[in-house]
Amino acid sequence: MRVLVVGSGVIGVTSAWYLARAGHEVTVLDRQPGPALETSYANAGEVSPGYSSPWAGPGVPLKAMKWLLMKHGPLAIRPQLDPAMWSWVLKMLANCTRQRYAVNKARMVQIAEYSRDCLRELRSATGIVYDERSLGTLQLFRVQKQLDGVGEDVEVLKQFGVEFEVLDRSGCVAVEPALELVTAKFVGGLRLPGDETGDCRLFTEKLAALASATVDFRYGVSVEGLVQEGGRVTGARTSKGAFAAHAVVVAAGSYSPPLLHPLGIRVPVYPVKGYSLTMPLIDEAAAPVSTVMDETYKIAITRLGNRIRVGGTAEISGFDLSLLRSRRAPLEHSVTDLFPGAGIAADAFFWCGLRPMTPDGPPIVGAASVPGLYVNTGHGTLGWTMACGSGRVLADIVSGKVPDIDVSDLGPGRYRS
Repeated sequence: MRVLVVGSGVIGVTSAWYLARAGHEVTVLDRQPGPALETSYANAGEVSPGYSSPWAGPGVPLKAMKWLLMKHGPLAIRPQLDPAMWSWVLKMLANCTRQRYAVNKARMVQIAEYSRDCLRELRSATGIVYDERSLGTLQLFRVQKQLDGVGEDVEVLKQFGVEFEVLDRSGCVAVEPALELVTAKFVGGLRLPGDETGDCRLFTEKLAALASATVDFRYGVSVEGLVQEGGRVTGARTSKGAFAAHAVVVAAGSYSPPLLHPLGIRVPVYPVKGYSLTMPLIDEAAAPVSTVMDETYKIAITRLGNRIRVGGTAEISGFDLSLLRSRRAPLEHSVTDLFPGAGIAADAFFWCGLRPMTPDGPPIVGAASVPGLYVNTGHGTLGWTMACGSGRVLADIVSGKVPDIDVSDLGPGRYRS
């Protein structure tokens, strides 16, 4: 079957990889001159199934108010005259219940765990190298209230058999020795030994190169709309002409809704801007071994080879891609506070990208109600974590196979009212 994939970020490229493995004739379309040049370019570097949680949860509205008032708070809202923004915010608030949180987290952990396993299998089969490490994630708590509040998350981890460790100060230092210099700044942590790290951009570039033996990558091609004939999707209109196909996979991140809306498919995906710093490592003994998630500021500090990646903050400001100095400050504060001397934050490369967020948290993976149309988007902060699993189940669905895990509740149909 001839399949078009719209988007060459980590979600689009993994989708193309698994579709080609399933025997399909695959073409990838992207407006950029190469893969992973937008949201996949410089994310936090975590492959973290155990940390897969929806932003919408009990107490989040109150926390959001506090975050907005914090000096280095993780949240910024820049109001726009955009109905989609406020609709998304209201839908997210509606998911901030204990019951919805449990359902949404369970959905996210399942696809994330499966995805991590798919990544390991792919790595073993191809020998792909991308500054990866398999040394876990440490969620670091600066105050006792955070440590005391891990009970509900732990229950979901137990439900899915996810390995975890609740650590005191000395336990945190045992897995991240550089923290010994700042023990007064935290009380404990939750460690997820099964989590991994790696450079998402490097992985995506290398996987695209491997896939190019059988996949046709067309860069510099802007998709202007999808073609529908006889009640089904039959291709795409682009800046370089029409492309015909038996099936189209929309994996365009935050830019997916405008492609889907004309066909009557409404998915509440909205961009939430995240920022990162990438700095050269200057003192290995002072640096993190893997990923440390600074829970207070919602910032991940990750070791990527001879670099340190610091990623986080959430800015709701539409499709604005301007780099704001005010959002750099929290990243610099977190890394220099916990890992002083590891790198020079002032000299770091500063970047931002638009995370495609759903209001409930789980991604949108599956067949749309229009025949021939498939969706793989809405992964939010967890695109790197969920990429391989999402690509593989999407390829199974397109191929008419039953996926290894039940993803029936991840499809776009869950938003029909």
